[in-house]
Amino acid sequence: MKTFLISFISFLFLTGFQKSLIAQIKSSDSILTNQAKINKQKGEPFEGIDMSWQNGSDRRTSNIWEGIKYFTPSILVDVNYTYSFNNPNDNTVVGSTALSRNNEVQLSALHFGGDFYYKGARARFMTQFGTRSIVVPRNDYSPYRGQYQLANVYRYLSEAYAGYHINALHGINIDAGLFMSYIGLNSFYQAENWEYQASFTSDNTPWFFNGLRVQIFPSKTLKIEPWIINGWQSYGKFNSMPGFGGNITWMPNSDIKLLTNNYFGTDAAGIPARKRFPSDNSFLLRYFNNPKSTGIQKSAFSLTVDFGFEKGGGVNGFSDGDSIQGPAQYFCISYVLSPHLVCTKQMRLDRVVVP
Repeated sequence: MKTFLISFISFLFLTGFQKSLIAQIKSSDSILTNQAKINKQKGEPFEGIDMSWQNGSDRRTSNIWEGIKYFTPSILVDVNYTYSFNNPNDNTVVGSTALSRNNEVQLSALHFGGDFYYKGARARFMTQFGTRSIVVPRNDYSPYRGQYQLANVYRYLSEAYAGYHINALHGINIDAGLFMSYIGLNSFYQAENWEYQASFTSDNTPWFFNGLRVQIFPSKTLKIEPWIINGWQSYGKFNSMPGFGGNITWMPNSDIKLLTNNYFGTDAAGIPARKRFPSDNSFLLRYFNNPKSTGIQKSAFSLTVDFGFEKGGGVNGFSDGDSIQGPAQYFCISYVLSPHLVCTKQMRLDRVVVP
């Protein structure tokens, strides 16, 4: 598929929008600070660490709504225009969730909602309108198992969860509902990514999961996040067993980020004996940072190594088996995304991925 992104406009309004729970905690900074003094929380997660340059992170360094108590509103509008050299006769662009129509201006996404916080109670919801409300849910096949049309139930929501914050260590969050999942370093929200169009493999995987997660911050530089979920990036279960996984993120300073996402489950529909394990591991380095420069102000790169396998139900992991065990089924991928350059506060020079 030869699709070239001519231009895109991504507007971020009402700067309460945040990609992660870490940013959500900071948006209620005054409330948490007061409670930390009472409940002996040691500090805030990633306090003082600049994450605005990172792929998949919020670009803003300030929040005009942080003084509002209880609810921080958020709106994201994403509009794009694309042109495909394949010249599809009906203007349909296939193989992408960021793009949908050729040679047309389209509303890719309209998200609005926000974050609620009252004492320990917490919640977040974001709607999902535009072409992504169609192209994203269609990649999940779990709704075909059973009734109630889960794809229609959830298609107009990108996030919807509720939970509780515990003032211990540097914070503990327990949440249940619909979350954004992890695709390498990328965020579901295009405005937060270095590139607008993700790789073909990443982009054609759903970006969500349903279940329970616990975020534990032992220190201000470390997050440990276990999950119990219906399946890897699915609304429902493919079989009877739930999925198990987790994320570990370490940021020792403002220039380095290390993370790993791992999962174990049975996501081959109708084949409960087949177990799946993917591992997604990334390293980010900001090797140049000079905000006062009149030219290039920042430069960074990322390295990602993914591997995984399936075993049982007719396949045999990393080695070929007999006629019953089946052939090997595994993968190993490594790629570098570089450079990411910021020339001024108004202009970014990013790599655009062309599928």
